[in-house]
Amino acid sequence: MEENQTSRLFELADLILAVGRHIEASKEAAAESGTPLEGAVMRFIDRHPGTTAGAAAEATQLISSNFSRAVRGLEKKGLVRREADRHDARRVRLYPTAKAGENLRRLRDAWSGLLDGTVTDSHEIDAVISTLRHIETRLVARSVSGARGAAAR
Repeated sequence: MEENQTSRLFELADLILAVGRHIEASKEAAAESGTPLEGAVMRFIDRHPGTTAGAAAEATQLISSNFSRAVRGLEKKGLVRREADRHDARRVRLYPTAKAGENLRRLRDAWSGLLDGTVTDSHEIDAVISTLRHIETRLVARSVSGARGAAAR
């Protein structure tokens, strides 16, 4: 990779982290929060209700012990519930609770309020969302394929 590209990608990552710190700081007062691991697990369960523990652990790139600890913490807070799979009782499905839904609504209001007025062009907002989704999708795919490759060795 050429030096100019390396510098630009570093700048992108640095800015994402800087914006993320502002967003994360605003969360503390608005919604019940937990550890960063719990946040990653909750985000996945919110977006994929009924997911299996295995799928969620893989998507969040957590080893099973850390994933289990995060789910237990979320259960204690009343944000996640486990339910046996109707087709395979050995499997457990994970669902956000009503409390998690309310927490997410408060978070949505806080984060939307925080960013309100920082970007006003709806096309620009859509472009940034699309770009960040693309980056996240590629990073997840890369990490999953890397994990599978390492497991095959």
